[in-house]
Amino acid sequence: MTSEKIRWIGGVAFTFLIALLGYLLALVPGFNQIGQLACAIIIAVLYRQLFGYPEVIRSGIAFSSKRLLRAAIILYGLKLNIDTVFQDGLGLLVRDALVIAFAILLTIWLARVLKADKTISLLLGVGTGICGAAAIAAVAPIVKAKDEDTAIGVGIIALMGTVFAIGYTIIGPLLPISSIDYGIWTGSSIHEVAQVALAAAPAGDDALAIALLAKLGRVFLLIPVCFIFIYIVKRKNKSSEQPDAKIEFPWFLLGFILLSVLGSYVFGNSIPVSDNVMNIVFSITNWLLTAAMVGLGLNVSLRDLRTKALKPLIAMTIVSLCLSILTYLTI
Repeated sequence: MTSEKIRWIGGVAFTFLIALLGYLLALVPGFNQIGQLACAIIIAVLYRQLFGYPEVIRSGIAFSSKRLLRAAIILYGLKLNIDTVFQDGLGLLVRDALVIAFAILLTIWLARVLKADKTISLLLGVGTGICGAAAIAAVAPIVKAKDEDTAIGVGIIALMGTVFAIGYTIIGPLLPISSIDYGIWTGSSIHEVAQVALAAAPAGDDALAIALLAKLGRVFLLIPVCFIFIYIVKRKNKSSEQPDAKIEFPWFLLGFILLSVLGSYVFGNSIPVSDNVMNIVFSITNWLLTAAMVGLGLNVSLRDLRTKALKPLIAMTIVSLCLSILTYLTI
């Protein structure tokens, strides 16, 4: 085995080691509210500040942050039940489309007003409107976001989404709405699928079911949103001084679509698959995504974080609050 291959293996193993530390940290009271993904990114960022970037194993870390990230997004497609969205959620799908457009456009506008970093703000708008870290990871290569910017966006969305989810569980019982309406509100406005489940579960099984359905609609719309961004970037390239600039087609989205179709119409129907097997696949997906985010987090400089992340965070917080209020008022 060559030394280069050993360094590559070491880099991949290093990202999974920090992912494991993030998992263990997420078991600690307090940290268990923000989850493994955010904990792992925090550890990765701290490691970078204390010890610097581990250059010797860069190739393996880069593999995790790019290839494993795409693999995680492909597997994430299994979580999307297209049949359920089309059969029971067409009305919610229209609502979800408006939510996504509102979140992205308002975030972009606020970024201009606040003179915030455009790329991070765009990623946060996408994550707020669609499905958190997975949406950011899918759109980042299309808009050619830096690894550091992607990691910052994912860290912020994971933290803020958890804050909102906890807030919903606190104020939910105080609101004069039914459990079904509460579920629709939750699924239409909270960032991550896991955070939607966290917020909706205390209201009962019906609330949780409708919340996840509303959220699935937003996940489903990740596909057309990505292709819209491809179109926009290509048009921007043609009108720029470098008309020959090309954008790499995100082939992993085809894998996402394929597994969505298989998960919706094949697995469990033509091919029986137990819940235990699917849970194992979802667990693998989470670990792959976490290891990938560790690779991105190692690129984050806290010095740049102070100058780049504050204004996008303010913009995202304002958008999240507005989205929460508007979706509540339109139930």
